[in-house]
Amino acid sequence: MPPGSDRYGTRADTAVFVACLVLSLVALALPAGLRDPIAGALRRTVLLPLLSVERYAVASAETRARLTALRAERDSLSLAATFLPELAAENERLRGLLALGGRLGYGFVTAEVLHQAGVADGLTLVLSAGSASGVRPFAPVVAAQGLVGLVRAADARTSVALAWTHPDFRASAMVEGAQIYGIAAARREEAAGEVMELRGVPYRDQLPPGTRVMTSGLGGVFPRGIPLGTVHRILSESAGWERIYLLRPAVHPAEATHVMILSVARAADTLTTAFAQAAPGSEGLRPAAALPARRGSAP
Repeated sequence: MPPGSDRYGTRADTAVFVACLVLSLVALALPAGLRDPIAGALRRTVLLPLLSVERYAVASAETRARLTALRAERDSLSLAATFLPELAAENERLRGLLALGGRLGYGFVTAEVLHQAGVADGLTLVLSAGSASGVRPFAPVVAAQGLVGLVRAADARTSVALAWTHPDFRASAMVEGAQIYGIAAARREEAAGEVMELRGVPYRDQLPPGTRVMTSGLGGVFPRGIPLGTVHRILSESAGWERIYLLRPAVHPAEATHVMILSVARAADTLTTAFAQAAPGSEGLRPAAALPARRGSAP
């Protein structure tokens, strides 16, 4: 840069500033009749590029604000869409439980599942009701669609339920509308904790797929008529002795969020009518395709 160029630039800027100031004072001193036409001419000529830049900046700012609002709305809708099916399913389960309570009328306590079960660790459930609410050991735990398990222990505010997925769980079962009995338990081996099996069915009795199985009321623990599941297919048979069937469960403990704990005093009751009005399609929440095939045979 040549020597003295900084000084020359400073003087030029000062001269421009002074000229603009003088023109501003002159414009203010002009009569209104001359001031407005001159101002208009300046806006159409000298100031036109500056005004164009200003309009572009304002439009850009408005576009960015609209884009930000649209992104926020899109994110909100995406979040709502993500949780909508889960919320709808939860709402349906609560409606079913409320309807079941109305049909039962008495002898139950509602509770929230504080620890949800899963295939790997879903053997017990911690419930939000205890002995202070009348919960006692061996009380049946049900959802709107059927049996979840039974209470193993209870303290004042909470209780621990043994889910039907537990290897030690057993329930005396019967076929709906027939004098066919057996023992329902979790299916171990290839599908532990996901499906049930019905053991001890007499060899002379054949159960077609879709046959409803419920508690029989024998044994003095579970009332008669609580749904356990539906027959999916035969697992094995011993000629002349018994058949074992694979059941699609009415309720998966892993999906239970709210349950009812029945009073032990209702063990001698028959609840077939109350559970017969459960919402259609609620049985077997997982598809039949997920059920395992028998080893060595086609599914």
